[in-house]
Amino acid sequence: MRTTTRRDFLRETGCCTLAVLAGGGASGVLRATPLGGPVGIQLYAVRDALQADPAATLRALRAIGYGEVETAGFAGLSARQFRKLLDAAGLGAPSAHLGFEPGNLGAAFDDAHALGARYAASGSLRSLVERDLPAGAGPPAGMTLEEARRTAELANHIGEQARRVGLQYVYHNHDFEFADQGAGAIGYDLLLKETDPQLVKFEIDCGWMVVGGRDPRAYFARFPHRFPMIHVKDFLPEAPGPRPPDAPAHPGAELGHGMIDYRPILRAAEKAGLKHYFAEQEGPFTRMSPLDAARQACEYLRSLP
Repeated sequence: MRTTTRRDFLRETGCCTLAVLAGGGASGVLRATPLGGPVGIQLYAVRDALQADPAATLRALRAIGYGEVETAGFAGLSARQFRKLLDAAGLGAPSAHLGFEPGNLGAAFDDAHALGARYAASGSLRSLVERDLPAGAGPPAGMTLEEARRTAELANHIGEQARRVGLQYVYHNHDFEFADQGAGAIGYDLLLKETDPQLVKFEIDCGWMVVGGRDPRAYFARFPHRFPMIHVKDFLPEAPGPRPPDAPAHPGAELGHGMIDYRPILRAAEKAGLKHYFAEQEGPFTRMSPLDAARQACEYLRSLP
């Protein structure tokens, strides 16, 4: 199978535009959605508002039209306290991004159960794998094959323990897993190969995967039923010329205003067994507030055929 480059993928799918929608959300009339289920959001996208007023922020997300969330911390509350706010807002939490301590996985699993989550996910495992590096040595820019092997070993361990308590462990990617390690080999492929398909599932962050030069559709086709969830995230194209040292190569974009068309991605994901999807935007938020961006993301997702 020919490897699809980022340039090929963007040329094939094109840049999408936002459909202008009226009504819905607060009126309780929900339009058709991808997969026919509720639209989800990763709460990291609204973290500042959530920290300031978690109850009001969750109510606002429900009024916008979201039915599910994926947690990334609990805004200073316990998982049980946060669950009460979710219930009051009418939101489900099928997945939680958790902090895992290999010697005490039970604490993270208890939080997942308190939320009523099925999936216990990690944003990555790099900080834990780094502990094995020599003193003073930082991680390389990209995931090396050795790092991938150590990550797969830890993921299998977490996955086995999660299964024992009725949870499914899920690994979430960024872009560093796709750095070429020579002859086209990348860490992400080794992770898929060396993890037990029953113990370790994957949550494709589609935005980061595209920025990393890979096509999510190719992974859905090659590894069906390994990806129960995805993050629906968009970025702006890389601007020509030099950029400030701290500026991201690809700033975050509101869904429908970036470089990724999610229509073909969601169709391919559904065929591969996708269960949940969560909108998420990376900062900086320069054109609108995170909650306004969340509203736009929900409208974009509801506009898809």
